[in-house]
Amino acid sequence: MPSQSEVESLKAKYAAAGQEHLFSFYEELEPQQQESLFSQLANVDIERVNRIFKKAISGSEMASSAQQNSLEPLPDDVFDSILEAEETKIKEWENTGLNAISQNKVGVILMAGGQGTRLGSSAPKGCYDIGLPSRKSLFQLQAERILKLQKVAQSYANCKHEVIIPWYVMTSGPTRQATETFFKQNNYFGLKEENVIFFEQGILPALTNDGKVFLESKSKLAVAPDGNGGIYAALRNEKVLESLKSRKINFVHAYCVDNCLVRVADPVFIGYCIFKNADCGAKVVRKSSPEEPVGVIALRNGKFNVVEYSEIDSSITEKKKPNGQLLFGAANIANHFYTVDFLNRVESFESELEYHIARKKIKHIDTKTGELITPLKPNGMKLELFVFDVFPFTERMAVFEADRKEEFSPLKNAPGTGVDDPGTSKKDIINQHIRFVERAGGKVLPGENETSSEILNFEISPLVTYFGEGLEGLKGKTIKTPAVINTSADFDKFE
Repeated sequence: MPSQSEVESLKAKYAAAGQEHLFSFYEELEPQQQESLFSQLANVDIERVNRIFKKAISGSEMASSAQQNSLEPLPDDVFDSILEAEETKIKEWENTGLNAISQNKVGVILMAGGQGTRLGSSAPKGCYDIGLPSRKSLFQLQAERILKLQKVAQSYANCKHEVIIPWYVMTSGPTRQATETFFKQNNYFGLKEENVIFFEQGILPALTNDGKVFLESKSKLAVAPDGNGGIYAALRNEKVLESLKSRKINFVHAYCVDNCLVRVADPVFIGYCIFKNADCGAKVVRKSSPEEPVGVIALRNGKFNVVEYSEIDSSITEKKKPNGQLLFGAANIANHFYTVDFLNRVESFESELEYHIARKKIKHIDTKTGELITPLKPNGMKLELFVFDVFPFTERMAVFEADRKEEFSPLKNAPGTGVDDPGTSKKDIINQHIRFVERAGGKVLPGENETSSEILNFEISPLVTYFGEGLEGLKGKTIKTPAVINTSADFDKFE
C-alpha cells in the first residue's frame, strides 16, 4: 500500500494539473482498490496528458481549407511503381533486399492490437480464419511467409549461418494474453519462440471535451489505446529498440495484421528503400478512382503527409499526371519501412507529433454523484496518434507503389458485406494463387463439383512459395479443384 505522504504528494500533483477529481472516491475505497487506483494514477504522466490535449485541440482548430492550397503531389525522385518499373530494376531491388535479409539486418513489426469485433469475433483479429481450404489464420499465413522468406534468402546468399527475421508483434492490453496464448498453442507456427517478441502499445486516458480525465469506475480510469502511432513510444518503452540493437538489425518492415496479401519483409520494397537511402518508406497502391475514400501520401506545407480524403477538394482529387494517373493517387495502406536509426530518432521530435481527436460515447462515473453514466451520443474524446504521423519528420522519404491485386486486401467488415470482408480476403488469396500457377505454365480448373463462377477451393501454402517462385514443377500441369498444395511433393499429384 502507498504511504499517506505518497498519496498526498500524488493528490497535489493531480490538483496542480486540474485533475484532482480523480481522487473523489479514494477515501471510500477498499484498500485493494485504493492500491489499484494509486498505481494507475502514478503510472500516468498527467502533465503530458494535458499537453497532448491542448495540442490536439489547437491542431484541430487550425485544420482548415487553407491547407489545401499548400498540397503538392509527390516529387518524382521519391516515387517508383512496380507496375511501371523495368524487370531489371525490380530484380536489382529484390537482390538488395534479399542481401540485407540474408545478413540478418531486417526485422518485422506487426501491428496487431485490434480485436475482430466487426467480424463477430472477440479474439484478436490475427486469429481470424477467413475461410481458406487450409483454415489458416492471418497470423499463420504471415508466420509461414516469414519462414519461407528466410529459406529464400538463405538460398539466395548461399550462407552457412541461419537466416533469422525476428517478428515483433504489437498487441493492445485487451489482446496481449489471447495473442500470446494463440501463438503458444500453435507452436509459433514453426518459428522459433525466441524470434517472436510480443510487446504492448500504450494507452491514454479518455477525456471530457474540456480535457478532464474520465473515471470508468470509482477505482479505475477510463483509458483507450493511443492509436497505431503509439508504436513509436511502445518500441522504446517495451525495450524493442534495445532488442533491435542487440540483434544488429538495421532495417524494419512494419505493417497491419488485417491485410491477408501482405508480403512480410518484402525484399523488393526493402531493397528499394535501401537503394534510395531512405530513412522512412511507405508502400502504397494506386487509388482506384478520384472518389475512393482513402488517404493519400503527398506534400503538405513542403513535408510528407497522409492527407485524408475529406481534406482534399474534388477539383484537386481529379487532377491527373501527363501519363493519365491521378496526381494525388498514392493510397496509403499502413505498410512502412524504417531504418532503426530513424526509429531511435523519433523520441527527439515526439513532442511535436499531432494527436488526433476521436469523439466517442464514453461510459463513466459522475464524480459528484457516483452515478454510472451511459451516454447516448459522443460525450468525450480519445486521443490517438497515427503510424504515419512521423512522415513530416523524415529526412529521406521513399514511396513505392505496389500492385493492389497482389499485395492489398484488407479485412475490415463483417462477413457478407461484400467489401473488405472475409469473403473478399479469401477470394483475393485464391485468385493470386491461381495466377501463380498460370505464371508457372500450369492451369487451375474447377473439378466436377465446382463451377468456374464460384470461388474455387484452391490454395498454395506460403511454405511452398513466397511470391510465386519455385513453382516450375507445375509447368504444363492441370490442377482440378478442390486442391491444396502443402509441399512441392504435391506437384506430382497433378498431370
